[in-house]
Formats: sequence, C-alpha cells, structure tokens
Amino acid sequence: MKRLLEFGKKAMFYVRVLSGYEERRIRSYRLQLEQRLRSAQEKKEASRKIPEQIMLSEIRKMVEEMQNVNKRLEEMEGDINEYFKPIDKEVGVLMDMQMEKEKAKMEMMGSMYKQALIEKAETQAAGDVNSANQTNMETMSAMFKQALLEKAEAEVAAEMKKSQKEQNLPLSKQG
Repeated sequence: MKRLLEFGKKAMFYVRVLSGYEERRIRSYRLQLEQRLRSAQEKKEASRKIPEQIMLSEIRKMVEEMQNVNKRLEEMEGDINEYFKPIDKEVGVLMDMQMEKEKAKMEMMGSMYKQALIEKAETQAAGDVNSANQTNMETMSAMFKQALLEKAEAEVAAEMKKSQKEQNLPLSKQG
C-alpha cells in the first residue's frame, strides 16, 4: 500500500511537472519571495530617509519662521520711519534755522574783524604823524582790540559747538 501511495505521489508529481503546474507554483513562490524582498528593501530605505525628511522639514519650518520674522522687522522699521517722518522734518527746519543764525553770526564776526583791521590801519597811519610813544600806544590798543576780537570769535565758536551738541542730544535720545 505504501508503494502504491508513493507511486501515486510520483505520478501526480510527474503530471504536475508535465502540465506546468509545478513550474508555475515555483515561479509564483519565487515572485512572492522577490516581492517580499523588494518591499523589505523599500521599507529599509524609507526608514533611512525618514530622519533626513524630518530634518529637512524642520529646516524648512525654521527658514519660513525666519522669513516671517524678517518681514515683521521690515514692516516695523517702515512703521517707525513713518512715525518719525514729521519729527525729522521739524528737526530739519530747526537745523536750517540754526545754520542761518550761525551764518549771520559769522558774517557779523567777519564784519567786526574787517572793522578792527580798518581801525588798526587808521591808527597806524595816524601813528606815523604822531610821536613814537603815541604810535606804540595805538599799536598796543589795536593789538588789544585784536585780542578781544579773537576771544569773541572763540566764544562764538564754542557757543556754536554747544548748540550743535544740544541739538544732537535730543535726537539721539528720541532714536
């Protein structure tokens, strides 16, 4: 009976081989194994790519956040500039007025200097007519006037610097 069963099994095997059934079964099994292998490799590659993708997505998010922050900063800077425009205009007008005053003072100082030079020349001309002592006295008085004039110029220059500093200080405190 065992022999008959073995013979039947062998006969069935030969029938399957000859009919192509066994070959198809082997091929399908091999295809299943190949598909499992491919899917395992794809999963493995995907698992390798996941950290890279996570990092890339985080970097993209950070870049977007930085761009948003930059946009907000630019908008705020524009708003601040718009807010201070009227103040800047007023400061410009005040600076122009101050410069005109300083220019007028400088012209006045120049005319005073010219007047002092004229007086000095007159005293020297008059000194030639008078005696040597009187010439020395007049020269001394002209030198004295010259020294007073230079002192006045220095005071005006110091006052101009002081006024410029005072104008610059309120601007820097506001900014």
